[in-house]
Amino acid sequence: MAFTTAASPSVQGFSANRALQITLAVCAVVWVWAAIDPVYRFDWFLENILVAVGVGLFAWLHRTRPLSDLSHLLLAVFFCMHVAASHYTYSETPWGDWLKDALDTDRNHYDRIVHFSFGLLLAYPVREYLVRHVRFSGFSSFFFAFVVLVACSEVYEIIEWLVAAIVDPEAGTAFLGTQGDPFDAQKDTALALLGTVLTLCATALFERRCHVNNR
Repeated sequence: MAFTTAASPSVQGFSANRALQITLAVCAVVWVWAAIDPVYRFDWFLENILVAVGVGLFAWLHRTRPLSDLSHLLLAVFFCMHVAASHYTYSETPWGDWLKDALDTDRNHYDRIVHFSFGLLLAYPVREYLVRHVRFSGFSSFFFAFVVLVACSEVYEIIEWLVAAIVDPEAGTAFLGTQGDPFDAQKDTALALLGTVLTLCATALFERRCHVNNR
């Protein structure tokens, strides 16, 4: 079973891709676990609207425009991070509490980690899609991947604020997870931007090194 990357000339469809089948099975197990007795059922529902949209988009695109196994793995890691937060809420996730105690801070930073991971983990598959299926190359593939990720981060913050303004106060507060920080949205977007830049820079350096070695 060959593990494909963005540099692989071709990728397999779902029926022949054992790596993707295993990845999706793990995601399904995590989702079922998160759906069982979440801390706030309505917050779980709100967070999983994003999951439903993302899974639907992935299934639709994969039929004709599949990505590599590495991109699938990165998407799955982010999926599991978000789904875990939907079970506990972002501000009450235990892993964030452990970090809170270790750093002796007064805030659960799990939401910050996930926003950073949004850029760090999704920049690679977004750029692969642009290169493999939109036929971008060189600087344009990196630039538009950056634009897409930052724009999506900003749009999510706006949608999150609108949803929180519509639902009841308790669920809205849990959904936003600002924990009293008036600049929470700006910090979340900045972290997503940082994660995006790190991954795109690392990808560019790796591809340049491979190009030099293959001369």
